[in-house]
Amino acid sequence: MFSHEQNMMINRIVQELEESNFAIFAGAGLSAPAGYVNWKELLRPLSMELSLDIDKETDLVSLAQYYVNENNGHSRLIERLIDEIGIAKEPTVNHKLLAKLPISTYWTTNYDDLIEKALESEGKLADKKFTKNHLSQTKKGRSAIVYKMHGDASVADQAIITKDQYESYPLHFAPFVTALSGDLVSKTFLFLGFSFTDPNLDYILSRIRIHFEKNQRQHFCIFRKVDRKDYDTDEDFKYHELKQTFVIKDLGRFSIKVVLIDAWKDLTAILEEITKKFRCKNVFLSGSAHDFGSWEQSSTELFLSKLGEILIQEGLKITSGLGVGIGNAFISGAIKEIYEKKYSKVDDYLTMKVFPQFVEDPDERKRIWTLWRKDLLSQAGIALFFMGNKINTQTTSVVLADGMEEEFKIAKDLGLKIIPIGASGYKAKELFDRVIADFDQYYPNATPQFREAFEKLDESVEEPLQLLSKILNVIKLI
Repeated sequence: MFSHEQNMMINRIVQELEESNFAIFAGAGLSAPAGYVNWKELLRPLSMELSLDIDKETDLVSLAQYYVNENNGHSRLIERLIDEIGIAKEPTVNHKLLAKLPISTYWTTNYDDLIEKALESEGKLADKKFTKNHLSQTKKGRSAIVYKMHGDASVADQAIITKDQYESYPLHFAPFVTALSGDLVSKTFLFLGFSFTDPNLDYILSRIRIHFEKNQRQHFCIFRKVDRKDYDTDEDFKYHELKQTFVIKDLGRFSIKVVLIDAWKDLTAILEEITKKFRCKNVFLSGSAHDFGSWEQSSTELFLSKLGEILIQEGLKITSGLGVGIGNAFISGAIKEIYEKKYSKVDDYLTMKVFPQFVEDPDERKRIWTLWRKDLLSQAGIALFFMGNKINTQTTSVVLADGMEEEFKIAKDLGLKIIPIGASGYKAKELFDRVIADFDQYYPNATPQFREAFEKLDESVEEPLQLLSKILNVIKLI
């Protein structure tokens, strides 16, 4: 589905996300699908007033300056900005996908608030910075910083839009230049919807290149491949195709690797793949046990402890709600292995959230527990289901765990890779049978190798330790 270069970029970004070294630089192209105009369309009516053809112009910053020169001020320019960018729009699917990822740094030349809105919809707090004073202030509880280096539509009169403003930017906005320079040196950026015609960014990139020469950090950029149907003549198409080749090669000077896509829908597919691969590094264990069946409790706990150890050894992260009879041993094994790793912190590998018990009203408790489960599962890409039984307090009999059923449905809705360990019995066995009965729905395009490995999770074993290699094999084949 993806080209070699696209896969390389995806894998690198996932790695940088894991190490918290990833950042986004968003240009007008990212906001265009939401209904916002690009610079050319923003300036089109103004160019007509100047009797210039906007379609023949490449230096739009200079065009904006021409208009200001001819009209003794930029009030009309600001009006256009307010009219077009000041209108509230909803974030696109690409904004929403980015907001789901643990990205703490965004840079943009856009004036709109789509990034902030997308972050807010994910329950994240954006610390927006578009003035020098903002840089010295820290919003409490922030999840991400959004640097709006050319201003914000809410204060359109301060927006950077003319050549005069661009020329003076390194002087008047030196802290932004310093901050962006630092991020470009220390983080891996993905440039989206950006044409690289911005003089300010060119200034910053040039100085980084001069200082670091061949030791610049690798960045990525996604361009849509020049398409013949966008041009009236073969000559125009060949011209722009050749120019794109030159631009791509030139960006290599700044260690920016350009990855081409055929259509903008491919960007969504790439972001979805990044999200899937990143989330699949995080495993959620759903399980509870009052009764251990044919296995002894001690052997089951030993298995769970070893499972926690092995998952950490494989570089995976763990999310757990500490299910009764299951969670403690599982987490203990994981913590033991984390402490064996040099320079590792528990928080880097493990997320634990104990279910809130002291909620008297049963309906309110059910509502809170559902939200709790959704929060836990939203952080994972793989969900393991083990055993799943509990004691009925009224009848004192062992019953299947209804909480596991809810976690299964949430995991399915969130698109997680669902792995019920059928051999453990109880609710997990029921879920395994459900998945196998409709395997293509849960795992479309699965290889015969994967299905064979998956089916082995239902094979009886004398002791649970024999399940370890089978579980790990399935995870590796996802």
